[in-house]
Amino acid sequence: MAEIIYLNGRLVPRSEAKLSVFDHGFLYGYGLFETMRAYNGRVFRLDRHLTRLYRSAEILGLASRLAAFDLETACLEILQANELKEARLRLTVTAGEGDMTPDPGTCSSLTVLVTAKNLVPLPPQKYELGFRAALSSVRRNSQSPLSRLKSSCYLDNILARMEAKAVGADEAILLNERGHLAEGSTSNIFVVSKGMLITPSLESGVLPGITREAVLEIAQASNIKTVERQVELRELTEAEEAFITNSILEIMPLTWFGGKAIGTSGLGKLTKDFIAAYRKLVNETRGKMA
Repeated sequence: MAEIIYLNGRLVPRSEAKLSVFDHGFLYGYGLFETMRAYNGRVFRLDRHLTRLYRSAEILGLASRLAAFDLETACLEILQANELKEARLRLTVTAGEGDMTPDPGTCSSLTVLVTAKNLVPLPPQKYELGFRAALSSVRRNSQSPLSRLKSSCYLDNILARMEAKAVGADEAILLNERGHLAEGSTSNIFVVSKGMLITPSLESGVLPGITREAVLEIAQASNIKTVERQVELRELTEAEEAFITNSILEIMPLTWFGGKAIGTSGLGKLTKDFIAAYRKLVNETRGKMA
């Protein structure tokens, strides 16, 4: 079956999906995106993803034109059109076609694109072993509004991932311009110290992750003491446990950093509890979706 794409209000075969070479998303990275995970044919926490997208669109001056699109329906239709149950989705919004010069006022209509692919999760053994991470030379600018947007200006993240891959790591860890822990190249980060859950605050220049939000909710419901603040790099190296989060990985233990073990270099108890609680949350939602 030919892959179906949602583009500007229409479902079309991938071979027929065309974008202008003068799209400002292509020319200048003037756009936003959301990466989402579908379970049983429905997108998990779609409302949270769309809320984040609309808030970001307000900052970029795209929100008024974005209101013309039914993004929730678009995400559901793309799953149905491709007959997907377990899937990875990407929703992309750009300023659309404009002049060659970087003047957003020349962009008359948005580009809205939704794509979806079948998702095969990582095997359970990977969650037992955890990810290895390396420190990136790339720094997150906590003073930039882009640090809290899922922007299509993604080169910092790509460069960080390239560095990690070059040394055999699964993920790159970025500090901010003050040398405090920020986030992974595609993830938020949590550390466990003395039974307390610690994560960099949004003021540290991190993306307000949807899975990050879910973990904080689980911690509150479980009466686990949680702190959002500036985090020193040594707190990661000295942590009892650590894990990273994103919508595709869910919760992945971080067991090695910079060639050294974190804690016992295995799946920690609190991390294991969070993984179980998150999957319970997913399964409860999956049941409601059936």
